[in-house]
Amino acid sequence: MSSRLLSDTAVPVVLSLAQLSHAGGRQVNQDSWGSAQQDDLTCIIVSDGVGGEYGGEIASNVVVHSIMEVFVEEASFGPRALQSYVDHAVAQLYRRQAQIPRLKDMSATVATLLIDQKNRCALWAHMGDTRIYQFRRGQLLNYTKDHSLIQQFVDAGHCSPDQLRRHPRRSILCAAAGVEGSGPAEVMQNAIQIQDGDAFLICTDGFWEWISEAEMVRAATQAGSAQDWLTIMHTVVEQNGRASSVPLDNCTAFTIYVGNP
Repeated sequence: MSSRLLSDTAVPVVLSLAQLSHAGGRQVNQDSWGSAQQDDLTCIIVSDGVGGEYGGEIASNVVVHSIMEVFVEEASFGPRALQSYVDHAVAQLYRRQAQIPRLKDMSATVATLLIDQKNRCALWAHMGDTRIYQFRRGQLLNYTKDHSLIQQFVDAGHCSPDQLRRHPRRSILCAAAGVEGSGPAEVMQNAIQIQDGDAFLICTDGFWEWISEAEMVRAATQAGSAQDWLTIMHTVVEQNGRASSVPLDNCTAFTIYVGNP
């Protein structure tokens, strides 16, 4: 009873968002992103497409716009609602694959952050290796675990965590929207409480592969806004990328500050 009373009388948090997306060293940017707000709920999505000429671009676009569409129509907060948003996107992607045979192999990662600003809590869901990070007072609190072959190797003790960024087979996914047999998205079942000063990062592998978690934290301590944080991190990504002989991939990132105007 007391927790319900506190939730009902809490002052809604204010969110500040910043975003970037570019093709990197590729000819086409197959990443998509989007955000929508309904009343005191905010939904933010990032998707990384895979599959043939324009196929990945279409897949990620279908995923993002399908989630935003159903969120705007049925805005609700909870694991069941979030699961339904992603399930709807996956179903729409399968439908598009069936309609256009040359796109039958397209797929996309997805990472979705759902924030209840009034009740000061958040949930997320993901498939693939697009990540969501949560920071608080200069500390990394939580982040999603990739659905990838190399993550499985790390979990089994066959690879070190450093290999997630450098292993030649790091891009092989075990789950993605549009891949038959992937199963449902991984959805957080218990909402986390958020505080003023919390920060979230949602990013594709073309971003996080070139910046360590320690560098993310360092950038967060130097930044005064979501845009500052994103700018500092992107500078690190570009510097680390240029120092490598590996061609840069599509790069997309969203930063969210809680409590900053």
